[in-house]
Amino acid sequence: MIPVAYDELQREARQRLESKTVGKIRVAVQVGQCSQSVGAAAVADALEQALASRADSYLTRTGCDGACFAAPQVIVTLPSGVTRYYSRVAPQDAAGLGASLDDAGKLAENLPPSADLEDFFTPQHLRVMARCGQIDPSDIDDYLAGGGYRSLDRALSQSPEEVIHQVLESGLLGRGGAYFPPARKWQAARSYDAPVRYLVVNAEEGEPGFFKDRHLMEGCPYRLLEGALVAAYATGATQCYIYVNAEANLAAQRVEQAARLGLVGENILGSGFSCQVTLRRGAGGYVCGEETTLLNTIEGERREPRLRPPFPVESGLFRQPTVINNVETLANVPYLLERGPYRWGQIGLDSARGTKLICLSGSVRRPGLAEVPMGTTLHQVIYGVGGGTPEGHEVGLIAVGGPSSGVLPPSELDTVLQPGMLHPSGVVLRAGGVMVLDETVPMLAVVRELAAYNAAESCGKCTPCREGTPRMVAVLDRLASGEGKSEDLEELRYLAEVVGAASLCGLGQMAGGPINSALHFFGDELARLAGG
Repeated sequence: MIPVAYDELQREARQRLESKTVGKIRVAVQVGQCSQSVGAAAVADALEQALASRADSYLTRTGCDGACFAAPQVIVTLPSGVTRYYSRVAPQDAAGLGASLDDAGKLAENLPPSADLEDFFTPQHLRVMARCGQIDPSDIDDYLAGGGYRSLDRALSQSPEEVIHQVLESGLLGRGGAYFPPARKWQAARSYDAPVRYLVVNAEEGEPGFFKDRHLMEGCPYRLLEGALVAAYATGATQCYIYVNAEANLAAQRVEQAARLGLVGENILGSGFSCQVTLRRGAGGYVCGEETTLLNTIEGERREPRLRPPFPVESGLFRQPTVINNVETLANVPYLLERGPYRWGQIGLDSARGTKLICLSGSVRRPGLAEVPMGTTLHQVIYGVGGGTPEGHEVGLIAVGGPSSGVLPPSELDTVLQPGMLHPSGVVLRAGGVMVLDETVPMLAVVRELAAYNAAESCGKCTPCREGTPRMVAVLDRLASGEGKSEDLEELRYLAEVVGAASLCGLGQMAGGPINSALHFFGDELARLAGG
């Protein structure tokens, strides 16, 4: 890469972008892995064909903005700046939309803009999601023109220690589920003398009901790259691996393309700092999200966790100091350095500053990906962002944090979302999944499904996890069949305790979460099923 000053790079990007867009109608179709399942790619193809004969307009495929309930979405921006959002667009709507582009008053009369979008976004505080769904993820000029990579430029003008200090001062915690301060990892890796250091981006995200990292990679992959390069610089890493889930094909495609076009390689921005970025696909399975299992699979070894210590910051990838950060964590870094640590930390909790991405799914009117301040309650997420349950239904159960957490009854809607325990029964936020089940869904069926997932995903290395998780499922099946015994509840408690205490990785350590929370909140119902 030819060294060039950032301001000149941005100026050239704006010029190239303006030459393609000024005076033209912009038609953006939000295409993500989720929206593809409801026809977004077909909508984009149909619109491209409808606009083919028009020189006054152009089509671009963006990522999604998080409003999954509204997909497929089309955003039309006129040269005057007038913008219209159209939800649940079908391929057959393309002709009518294309024919009415130049009349703001009659823009697709058969596709009125969705009022739900305003209600969905108003309670949110967009930072890492701010440009998702707006910019073209395949066009680096689109990212640069809006100020992208400025934070990297500023970081490279400082010492690594100064960058680390700013991130420490901000109070940024990791967003992968453990909430460990990323800057502490950066410091620790720098403290070990080694011929090479590595940065690994954990984009495995294998939990059911989680899709935040995929949205970020699909919608704004350059922001992830910028955050990763800052982290690599602060760490002293010259090689970065981005580890993407084996099924996240669109995310992998867009990240790989961004890495080819982005500011990576030798002598970045003329700073003397060099970093190579390599994409790796996951080996399949929930356990691959565990950081030492992830390292094993990159090295071609069996997908199972390593004994610790040593920890990865001392001996990680290829036995060298390695920092492992989550996608959402790194996507916070550019905004943090742009605004400064104190302004960044003005929202959220004193103990957990900033925002959190919440994957809201299940029985809600507006499912999707939301970005809310730390300290937001479940009620605010489910009813404020999600619009509550569909008419005629009520919240029956809330599965928070995925299969390694637990379930909450509607009496706990005022629970504050924060790192660590959300409830003494063992329910934790982890990476930020909130799945709402209505009153028609049996509690036991939900708990059994979560327990069965953990059993199926066990790598088998630890005997308590390999043998104990299937036994939990067997006991739950016995209760569901009406053949439960009074001692079954004690066996569930025992299994949850033993598997949690004697397992190497988070899957086993947290596998008893659904069981413990069910025993705490629904003990009477389980006792009846056990013949008590």
